Amino acid sequence: MELFKQIFRYYLYMISIFFLGRLALFITYFDRLTPTDSSYWLTFLYGLRIDSIVANMFLVIPLLLLAFSPKILSRFINVFLKYYFLFLIGYLIFIEIATFPFMAQYDVRPNYLFVEYLEYPQEVFSMIIADYKLELLIAFIIIGSFGFFFLRHYKGFESVFETPWWKRALLFLPLGALLFIGIRSSFGHRPANISDAMYSSNRILNEITKNSLYSVGYAIYANKEYEKQNITKEYGKMPIDEAKKRFLSRLNIHSEDTKYFLSRVEPSHFDIHHHKNIVIFIQESLGAQFVEALGGEKGITPHLNQLAQEGILFTQLYSNGTRSVRGIAGLVAGNFSIPGKGVVKRNKSQNDYFTLAKAVKPYGYHTSFIYGGESRFDNMKGWFLGNGFDEVIDEEKFKDPKFVGTWGVCDDEVVQRANKEFKKLYEQKEKFASVIFSTSNHTPFDFPKEKIKPLDGIELKSVKNAIKYADFAIGKLIELAKKEGYYKDTIFVIAADHNVRVYGDDIVPVNMFHIPGVILGSDIKPQKYSTLSTQPDVLATTLDLAGIEAKTPIMGHSIFSDKKTDLSLMQFNDTYALRVGEKVAVLQPHKQPKTFLYKQKHLIPTTHDTKLEKDLLAFIIVLDYIYQNRLYQ
Repeated sequence: MELFKQIFRYYLYMISIFFLGRLALFITYFDRLTPTDSSYWLTFLYGLRIDSIVANMFLVIPLLLLAFSPKILSRFINVFLKYYFLFLIGYLIFIEIATFPFMAQYDVRPNYLFVEYLEYPQEVFSMIIADYKLELLIAFIIIGSFGFFFLRHYKGFESVFETPWWKRALLFLPLGALLFIGIRSSFGHRPANISDAMYSSNRILNEITKNSLYSVGYAIYANKEYEKQNITKEYGKMPIDEAKKRFLSRLNIHSEDTKYFLSRVEPSHFDIHHHKNIVIFIQESLGAQFVEALGGEKGITPHLNQLAQEGILFTQLYSNGTRSVRGIAGLVAGNFSIPGKGVVKRNKSQNDYFTLAKAVKPYGYHTSFIYGGESRFDNMKGWFLGNGFDEVIDEEKFKDPKFVGTWGVCDDEVVQRANKEFKKLYEQKEKFASVIFSTSNHTPFDFPKEKIKPLDGIELKSVKNAIKYADFAIGKLIELAKKEGYYKDTIFVIAADHNVRVYGDDIVPVNMFHIPGVILGSDIKPQKYSTLSTQPDVLATTLDLAGIEAKTPIMGHSIFSDKKTDLSLMQFNDTYALRVGEKVAVLQPHKQPKTFLYKQKHLIPTTHDTKLEKDLLAFIIVLDYIYQNRLYQ
C-alpha cells in the first residue's frame, strides 16, 4: 500500500493548495456572495470536484513510473519525481497567487487572456513590474520558501520500490481506475467540465468555485474547438437554415445574395454626391459611468460632455464584449463577437474580410490606422493591412515623441500626428477614412501629467485620471480639426471599444457594457439617440452620414433607417447575452438558456422567453458559421 500512500499524499498537497486559494477568495469576495440564491458553502464541494480533476491529471505520470519501473531505475525515478513535484507544486502556488490580481483586474479567474497576453512579453512584463511589485514579491517569497522546505525535507519514493514490481503493477489497476474516475468526475455519458462549477446565479460565486489552472486549460481547449467548427458542442444544436432565418429576422436584414446572405446595399439618407471623410477615434476602456452626459460622474470628461451637445449622442450604446479586438470588430467591421478569439486575431479573417476600408475603397478614399503603440499587439497591423487599409501609423513611425508610456506614444501626440496626416490629404484633395486608437486608459495608466489637472483625492496613476487625459486628447483632436479646412467635410466618431474591466455579480453584468458614442460633423444637428444600439449600428450610421452607399454585410443599421432594431448582443468571456428591450436571454457553454429582465442595472430572473433564447443560440451558431465559411464580405 506504500504506492497508494505516496500518490494520495501528493493528491492532498495539491488539493490543500487549491482549497487555501479558494478559501482566501471566498473571504475576499464574501460581501458579494450574500445575495445569491444558492448555498455559498457548496462552492467548496463543487470546487473539490474541479480540483480533483486537475490533481488526478498530474498524478498519472507518477503512478505510471512508480507502478511499472523496475527497482534498478529507482534512483533516476526518485530524482525525476523530486523535481516534477517541486516545479508542479511551485507552479500551482504561483497560479493561485496570480489569481488574486487577475480577479481584481478582470473580475474573473484566469482564463484564455492569462496566456494570450504572453504573446506580447514587453508590454505585459512592463505592466506587471509597474503595477504588481508587491504581488510578485509575495509570490517569490512563498514559492522560494516552499522550494527550500521541500528540498530540505523531501523523503523520496525509495520505499515504494521495496514492493515487488509485480505487486506494484497489480496495484496500478485499482489506482489507475481511481485516477480515471477522478479525472472524468462523472458516471454520465460525458465527463465533468468547467460548467459544473457554475451552479449559482451569482457569477462571483461561480468564479470562486472554478479552479484557475483548469479554467486556463479549458479556455485553450475551447478556442481550439471553435477553430474546428465544433461550436454546437459548447452551446447547442440548431439547423443552420433555421439559425440564419432567426438571425436575419431579428436583425431585420434582407439580402438578395444567397451566399453572402448579409451583403446588401443600404440607401443613404444624406448627400451621396458629396462623400464625407471619416475619422473614428476608438477610446480604450471608456465606460458610460465616467461620462456626465450619460448620467455618469461629473468632472472626468468635460470635453466629451461638451461635444455630446454638438452632435449625435448615443445614450444607450452597448459594446460587443470586454476586449479591444471585439470593439474594433464592431466599430471598424460592423460585426458582433464570434465565439473564441476575436476576428482581429483569427486566421480566416486576415484577408477578404469586410472593413470600413473596403466600404469606402470604391470611392477612392485613402485609409489608415493610427495607433501610438506597437500595432503588432493583438495582430492589429496584420488585420488592418490585410483587409483593405492603406497605411498603419504606429509607435515606430513617431519621430522623437515627447512622452512614451508602457503602451506607446501618448494620445495627444497621436491626435496631433493624425491632424497633420488629415491636413496633408485634404490639401492633396484626397478623401480619407481613418481609425485612431487610444492607449491612455490601460494599466499602469501612463500619461503626461502636466496636460490635465488631476482629480482631487484620486491617485494620479488611476483609471479616472487616465480617462480625464484621454478626454483631453479627444478635445484636442476636435480643436485642431476645427482650425483646418477638412473639418467641414469630415464625420467624426468618438466611441469606446468596451467599458473598463467588467465587474458585477450578475451572470452578465449588462450595465458594464454601456459605453459612450458621439458622432460629430459641421452640418450634423445635435440630438440624443436613446434607442438601444450596438457598435455595428454606429458604423452603419457613420457610412450613412458620409453619403456612402456601398455593399456591406454590417450587422446593424443606421439610426436614420426604419430597419434599425432595438437589440444588443454582448459577449462576456464565453457567455452570451441577447438583449431586446428589457428582456435578456443568457447562454453559457453546456448550460440551458435563461431569461432575465434588466431592471435597475441588474438581471432579474423571469420566465423563459423561448423565442429569444433560441434566437440567441442562432446568433452564436451563425456568427461562427459566417467566420468558418468566410462569408463576411
